[in-house]
Amino acid sequence: MRKKIFRHAFLIGASVLILCAALFFALQYKQTLDETYDALKGEAAYAAAGLQIGGQEYLETLGSINRITWIAADGSVIYDSEFRELNTSQRDYAEVKSALETGEGQGIRSSASAGVSTMYYAFRCGDGTVLRLSRPLSAVRYALMAVSPILWILVLVLVISGVMAFRLAERILKPVNELNIDDPDPAGTYPELTPLVERIKEQKEAIRNEIGMRENLRKEFSANVSHELKTPLTSISGFAELMRDGAVPEDKVREFSGDIYRESQRMITLVDDIMRLSRLDEEKGFPDPETIGLFSLARDILSRLESQADARHIRLTLAGEHAEIRGVTPVVDEMIYNLVDNAIKYNHDSGSVTVRIGKSGEGTTLSVADTGIGIPREEQERIFERFYRVDKSHSKQIGGTGLGLSIVKHGAQLHGAEIRLESEPGLGTTVTLVF
Repeated sequence: MRKKIFRHAFLIGASVLILCAALFFALQYKQTLDETYDALKGEAAYAAAGLQIGGQEYLETLGSINRITWIAADGSVIYDSEFRELNTSQRDYAEVKSALETGEGQGIRSSASAGVSTMYYAFRCGDGTVLRLSRPLSAVRYALMAVSPILWILVLVLVISGVMAFRLAERILKPVNELNIDDPDPAGTYPELTPLVERIKEQKEAIRNEIGMRENLRKEFSANVSHELKTPLTSISGFAELMRDGAVPEDKVREFSGDIYRESQRMITLVDDIMRLSRLDEEKGFPDPETIGLFSLARDILSRLESQADARHIRLTLAGEHAEIRGVTPVVDEMIYNLVDNAIKYNHDSGSVTVRIGKSGEGTTLSVADTGIGIPREEQERIFERFYRVDKSHSKQIGGTGLGLSIVKHGAQLHGAEIRLESEPGLGTTVTLVF
């Protein structure tokens, strides 16, 4: 920022100086031209008066620093102070033509004889001839060199401008550089920076709150994971210890082995769900998004859960229309699977689960509606939290890790989808995903 402020301040100063210098030299050039023309005009008047009295001999003895040409009315050269033999007609030159018509003429052009840019002034004498005086334009440039010291003054001013621009940048940035980010004080800086300082304070407070909230969630998550893992480990350890000590009758060994298997499977499922949540948190390790047909995917998921639903005489229905979204197929599959699985688990026997696919002005929708136990209104905001269960005793009976809806929530965030929940205790629940 210091370099940018210095650069802009210096460029502004330099631009103003250059523009002023250009304007000054333009005005000085114009003034010098005018003064040169006035000098030529004055000398032409004197020369014309002398010519009338002394003729050509007067011109030859004049000794002017300017070139003098005496031109007849037909354009032929009668006398030229620099070129003795000049056969070219001068009548077509602008300054001569103007002098013959109006009495005087002037202009700047390249001299045919000298080959340099020259200033001309022509004056018509009383006898109809034209007296023309000329001076090389370089003489005007030499006159401008008289003011060349101003260029050195401009260079000096540019250097001073650079130093002042640097000091200005330092001075402007000093309150900003001295701002204490850990404890910003609006009173110690520019009033214009007060909104920024206030914003920094608000963001720091928000970050502190976010860190505190995340730390609490981490502690709660660690405690829940420890509890969820401890329960099956305790069961497995107890069953194994009884079997090791020979305290299990032969006819119960198979039953105890089944219990150990079920508890170990529960642990594996829990660890898998935790790993899925971790990947969703980091949004890493997923294949590239692809086009997903929701209707066909939902039909496949319902077929996989059909035996689970038949065991409790729960009717599974797929309705709606074919629709496609862009997403990560394994994640979308797991989202729909967990919603339908929950709808079966928390349903009444002989109930129903309906999966409906549709399109609206908001996007593509997928809803899972059940006729189950429902969720109390005061609990609805928390059901997507990790390990949160509305009815812990009922949850233990039906199993599960308590992470299914958390996976749905994080999967929705990954796909930019919205989750909507409608539920009434005893009447059932409808969860809708809007992609």
